[in-house]
Amino acid sequence: MAGKTQVRKIVVAGALGALSIALSLTPLGYIPWLAGASLTVMHVPAIIGAVLEGPIVGMIVGGIFGVSALVKAATAPQGYIDPFFVNPLVSVLPRLLIGIVAWLVYRAFRGTHAAVAASVAGMAGSLANSFFVLGALVLFGAIQPAVAASVLVSNSLIEAALAAVLTLGVVAAWKGIESSTGKAKLAKEDQP
Repeated sequence: MAGKTQVRKIVVAGALGALSIALSLTPLGYIPWLAGASLTVMHVPAIIGAVLEGPIVGMIVGGIFGVSALVKAATAPQGYIDPFFVNPLVSVLPRLLIGIVAWLVYRAFRGTHAAVAASVAGMAGSLANSFFVLGALVLFGAIQPAVAASVLVSNSLIEAALAAVLTLGVVAAWKGIESSTGKAKLAKEDQP
């Protein structure tokens, strides 16, 4: 049984990692927003990986997301801030933390109501991504703290709500398929 679990974790990490790369290389990862800004959903696969399979899978998928952001910044920079993403402390490390935060929050809330736990994990993982990336950009002098706070309020809260909805939808659908009923639901789990 442990072998099947490991294979499943590898498959889920690979599929969600591929999705992260696809989202980062195409416009699918960005949703147009106010004043030319965009909302991103590129961190959602890392959150889903953490909720479904635990923190290691979430970290792997987040790491894939971070490395793809680093490569994109190095090979096709699009703005004045992109050169800062060549630094793995800005592009990779914060993305590794998405899975850890999402898993910890999911684990803390799943005993009460699994749907709430998935939604709150989606929000927490998204806010962790925003907070740690913006914090690293401030730390390395790319942006001022006031700009980071403005982005956190104007974009990050909407991204967190979107991540909550997407995480809930995907996790509920996955649990429905997994339970062989085919119905979207979140049941109690015995997973760590």
